[in-house]
Amino acid sequence: MGDERQIAIRQDGDIVAVRQAGREIAAALGFSVTDQTVIATAISEVARNILEHASGGEVRIGEIRERGRHGIVVVARDDGPGIPDVARALQDGFSTGRGLGMGLPGAKRLMDDLAVESSIGRGTTVRMVKWRPADA
Repeated sequence: MGDERQIAIRQDGDIVAVRQAGREIAAALGFSVTDQTVIATAISEVARNILEHASGGEVRIGEIRERGRHGIVVVARDDGPGIPDVARALQDGFSTGRGLGMGLPGAKRLMDDLAVESSIGRGTTVRMVKWRPADA
């Protein structure tokens, strides 16, 4: 990743900071205002999950270039309890907390690529990518 930002997620205000960082990096990479909003929303969803399901974590945001494509990559990590059933957690409506179960499924719909790695008792890592349109 080129210009990368890493933001610790420990309290509600950190979600605002990480959303803004995502918008700024997306703008610098040439994403449209609409895509900047989509990216910020997906970042907000995974950051909110860190606060709700773990004692804290971090989100890294940066540039990605692969196979002639250019985009933004977001990696959210926590040391929480882990997700027992990742496939189920990616389904709309499934929630282990007080939420509506839209966090991970919503982020998956908003981004082009989303992968979740989770180990019980060791935490979760979510990696999301949004590719810039070819004509951008």
